[in-house]
Amino acid sequence: MRKSIVGMFLIGLMAFAVVASGCIGGGEEKTQGKIAVVYDVGGRGDLSFNDMAYLGASKAAKDFNLELKEMQSNSESDYLTNLRTLAKSGEYDLIIAVGFMMTDAVSQVADEYPDQKFAIVDGFIPDKPNVMAILFKENEGSALIGALAGLIAANDGKDKVGAVLGIEIPVLYKFEGGYRFGIDWAEDYYKQKTGNDVNIDLLYTYTGSFTDPAKGKAAAQAQLQQGAWVIYQIAGAVGLGVFEAVGEYLESQGKEFGPPFAVGVDSAQDWIKPGVIIASMTKRVDVGVYKAVESVVNGNFQGGIVELGLKEGGVGVSSIEDVKEMFNSLPEETQQQKLQEMGFNSADELFAKLEETRKQVPDWIWDAVKELEEKIKNGEVKVPMATTTDQIEAIRNAKTWQEMQDLAEQWESS
Repeated sequence: MRKSIVGMFLIGLMAFAVVASGCIGGGEEKTQGKIAVVYDVGGRGDLSFNDMAYLGASKAAKDFNLELKEMQSNSESDYLTNLRTLAKSGEYDLIIAVGFMMTDAVSQVADEYPDQKFAIVDGFIPDKPNVMAILFKENEGSALIGALAGLIAANDGKDKVGAVLGIEIPVLYKFEGGYRFGIDWAEDYYKQKTGNDVNIDLLYTYTGSFTDPAKGKAAAQAQLQQGAWVIYQIAGAVGLGVFEAVGEYLESQGKEFGPPFAVGVDSAQDWIKPGVIIASMTKRVDVGVYKAVESVVNGNFQGGIVELGLKEGGVGVSSIEDVKEMFNSLPEETQQQKLQEMGFNSADELFAKLEETRKQVPDWIWDAVKELEEKIKNGEVKVPMATTTDQIEAIRNAKTWQEMQDLAEQWESS
């Protein structure tokens, strides 16, 4: 039986990760320093969060002539060991921890090695001079995805959209809360545009994993059976199963293009399943990691919080240019392999298919999403940022996006 394309993507990128892991330098000349990246259990090859961290770190290593060391965490018990091993050596100008789940480990090791500089992606460590905490306003980017999903569903006379999430942790509440906000905003926008009332329900599933595509596929299949018209994957490598489920559903209906659609996350994942993935919520982990390394190189590293939202270019909805950048970041051999697996003769054919995918959605919907983006950037609209169970429950119980905005203002002032 022919292997699924998604499965081959994962296997191919993981194989590349193994080849690329270890130490890589910025060129043949003597390097000017060393940096290290510790990945979470999702690992390289997720085509998402961890791969974006690698993209930023490898670009910084090349640009600043640094040696890059990569360490994979196979379980949560590896976090402390990996961080201590690197810090104890005293060799690294910066140690970068990828993921919220390493927060406690980074905090502990940073105290043990106060002269070692650390950066952590998604970990809230506000008060240590040797730790830069890189955070993102995923709620803002996810609001745009909610608006996109809600308007696609409303325009097609559907009343459900979905979200497949990973482990239930605070950072994922930011995604979920923003997505809910955008869906409710879409209901309001659609009524103002057409005069028709719509009520779109959100089906959501926390799978408890960031690594098991089978769980994502099962969750997406269940949501499709219940009528989900767009499914947002917020689960790292688990999301590869979401793409597969939506792709198989379309194939069973004899359709080359959605809807129903899937939505990617973190990186511009659209290229993984052209015709199936309408867009991605880009979370520029690569930008955050690059900026952290750059601050060390330039001698202006500071501990504390660095937060990147729509205005800072830290989050957003993927463009075709974003997709090209992500695809072109793969090694040439890997690009050719992927094109062959997908049945394309060139990258131009792939990108043309992606353009055609986007044309399945009317221009007025894309314009509406852009309108919401501008209102968030200029402060006219505030998207709530849920980071606790009480806050996400308050958003879940809100009836309108205006009620959610009131929550945002309330939390900001408290």
